Amino acid sequence: MVTVAVVVVFLAFAGGPGYYVDELYFRVAGEHLAWGYVDQPLLVPLLARLQIVLFGDSLTAIRVVPALLTAVSVLVTGLIAGELGAGRRLQVLTACVCAATLATLAAGHVLHPTAVDHLVWITACWLVIRVLRTGDERLWLAVGAVVGVGLLAKYLVVLLVVALAAGLLVAGPRRVLRSGWLLGGAGVALLIASPGLVWQAAHGWPQFTMAGEMSAGPAGAVNFLVGQVLMIGPFLTPVWVIGLVALLRRAEWRPYRLVAAAYLVVAPLLMLLGAEPRYTEGLLTVLVAAGCVRAATLGRRLWLGAAAVLNGVLAALMVLPVLSIATYAGNPVLAVLGEEQFGETGWPDLAAQVSAVHRALPADERRRAVVYAQNYGEAGALARYGGAYGLPRTYSAQNSYADFGRPADDVDVVVAVGVDRASFSALFDRCEARGRLTFDVPHFEEGKELLVCRGPRLPWEQTWQRLRWTGTF
Repeated sequence: MVTVAVVVVFLAFAGGPGYYVDELYFRVAGEHLAWGYVDQPLLVPLLARLQIVLFGDSLTAIRVVPALLTAVSVLVTGLIAGELGAGRRLQVLTACVCAATLATLAAGHVLHPTAVDHLVWITACWLVIRVLRTGDERLWLAVGAVVGVGLLAKYLVVLLVVALAAGLLVAGPRRVLRSGWLLGGAGVALLIASPGLVWQAAHGWPQFTMAGEMSAGPAGAVNFLVGQVLMIGPFLTPVWVIGLVALLRRAEWRPYRLVAAAYLVVAPLLMLLGAEPRYTEGLLTVLVAAGCVRAATLGRRLWLGAAAVLNGVLAALMVLPVLSIATYAGNPVLAVLGEEQFGETGWPDLAAQVSAVHRALPADERRRAVVYAQNYGEAGALARYGGAYGLPRTYSAQNSYADFGRPADDVDVVVAVGVDRASFSALFDRCEARGRLTFDVPHFEEGKELLVCRGPRLPWEQTWQRLRWTGTF
């Protein structure tokens, strides 16, 4: 019942306020299926394509799979509690608590690699704990299959493998490292992930460039520490701390100590690198499940239930559109809490403003003009909404969007969105400013310039190589 309720909640809020910026990219990537992409493996664009084919090209349709995957992850947290000795009622309570974390709500609300990654980390940890409890080493093949699927969605799962291996070396039981079944599981993982790995190798491992772009370095250490609280939520942070301590101290949980050791190994490393706080959210969720098992008395369970309710309300305010965007924008506290939701607004407005610039062109220029967007969010938004405004095809040279096509050689008029005027203008005979983007609510595209450029100085093949860039925005 908990998993059904989770799906219902996610789908109830799936229809608004709009596409998240990355979803707009995945939607277009799904129209250009490949074995790999500059910034990700193949699975999420494939899921985007399948959902659109099965359910239609709508906001709710593209969010069905994330809702289902996250509901399964909630179920698995209850199974983890069962492996650690919890009875049925406590397993249900554990699932409810884990459903109320920010990490869970964020994973299930939008289509993103995190939706898969969240389930993969939790499921892999559950299977490892089960191997250690039952001694059934054949389950290492299942662990390998889960990791392999994870590698098709996000290469971050390598971090989990390294962390768990380090946990085994530090806390044991080291004997499992000699298991032939473990080696077989590694082979299964590599076999499943091989299409993406081969693509990366053939293209010079662009994922390493992306990883470097996403690291904030030592300056991001404070953000990482704060994120360890926020990723679960302040009301449930004590629960994962209790779980961490219990895994380290309880004698009967000694075989599973590697999970706590894995977190203690990987978290300081990520903090020093200034990595995204969400990189640990899978392990933190497992620690929450362990902490829930310590709620053996009625008083502790009542406290745990109250903390979950408070945490769930706060997390929902942060990632689900429980209030209107105008309400978030009009309140300074809510604006901070719901900051991520502003990334789901304004995309039709962007298309309308670009369309106004395009319509203002002379008729002969309008017929041969194209639109160029600096980042994949702008390009994805124009691909989704531009047709309704009569816009021509939009191109972008960021990441793999650059491989989805470039302007034809005879194109000599470009409506450019969000580019740096100095560097972009250098590629054309002349460029004119046509205003800046404006939005009714906070938006990270606010104030970006709109240009009309004419007369590319080089053939488009050479211009495209100069425009290509890899990174985040």
